[in-house]
Amino acid sequence: MKVQEIKRRGILFTYDELEWDLNFYLIKGRKNNYLIDTGLGPQNVENVREHIKNDDRKTIVINTHYHWDHIWGNCSFKDCIIVSHVLCRDMILREWYGMMHRSSRYSRGIVEMCLPNLVFQNELYFPEDKIRIFHTPGHTVDSISIMDEEDGVLVLGDSIGDDMEEVVPSISCEKDVYISTMEKYEKMDFDICISGHNKLLHKDVIRKILDRMVD
Repeated sequence: MKVQEIKRRGILFTYDELEWDLNFYLIKGRKNNYLIDTGLGPQNVENVREHIKNDDRKTIVINTHYHWDHIWGNCSFKDCIIVSHVLCRDMILREWYGMMHRSSRYSRGIVEMCLPNLVFQNELYFPEDKIRIFHTPGHTVDSISIMDEEDGVLVLGDSIGDDMEEVVPSISCEKDVYISTMEKYEKMDFDICISGHNKLLHKDVIRKILDRMVD
């Protein structure tokens, strides 16, 4: 697993032992730690847990969307607040057994269902740490993004494709809904964006995606 410090308080963990990379992002706030996505199971987040094991701050877990490769490690954080969009919780419940049946070969450790326990509709804000979480449908209807307003880092899950050749991801909403999400990003104040699978990117990738969407 690759570990990279991002600006003043972010740590990017990249699991690179499959045919695709998988990113987890940790923000070390003043009051809380924020872990964005939990990957393929308990073994997949061991490095993250080791990194924060002596930290007195509480850890808040955030699921960017319901897909299995972003939630299976939730069971390592049963005692934590786990945040998601309200639709994400519903979709995990509905899709869990199908995802396990189709993709269990990718699991790392014993995976158990652990649902988000703090859900929201439009936006959630943690003022002490300047962390803004907001609904950004497109890749999935339940997708959310996380803005670290202090560092100017946007974490946007799978709203960006897995590599630069396919930088536009698969989308499950109308095209106009996804474009609206991209336009929302473009108006925000950040210079680095982190996705679920792609490399570290800069804000100009949003304009590249928008240009492709209108071609």
